[in-house]
Amino acid sequence: MRSGVRLGIDVGKARVGVSRSDPHGMLATPVETVPRDLGGDADLARIAEIVAELDAFEVIVGLPLNLRGERTPSTDDAAAFAGRLAARLGGDAAAVRLVDERLSTVSAQGQLRQAGRKTKQSRSIIDQAAAVVILQHALDLERARGEAPGQEAALPEPPEEETRP
Repeated sequence: MRSGVRLGIDVGKARVGVSRSDPHGMLATPVETVPRDLGGDADLARIAEIVAELDAFEVIVGLPLNLRGERTPSTDDAAAFAGRLAARLGGDAAAVRLVDERLSTVSAQGQLRQAGRKTKQSRSIIDQAAAVVILQHALDLERARGEAPGQEAALPEPPEEETRP
């Protein structure tokens, strides 16, 4: 098991849940919920700040496949977000990896319900709890397999230059 702090990320349409591991990679805990910035990169900037504050060496982004393991529009959104985050971090600060996160939000909602929290009152907490589920799953996978979980996020393609005749 590699040592060092990792972040877990649950990408949503309105919010991004963030969690962290302890330095030994044993336990994931909630950090905060970052408002999603669809028109800019304030969300990426805040996550980059958290990476620096916690000296995280890796960021695990949940990849929301459907129950059959197929891609959806949410899958593409999370993968694009992970790629933009990887570009923002520049590779030197922290690696960005994608890990299958099927049912993480459902699992988080169930855990909060069992703790007596109502879903409507807990939207931002649900995002953090989903990020905890994603990161804990990744930590457990790494411990069981002895290798980094998931796959590295692909950097976004640079825009093609226009050619004029």
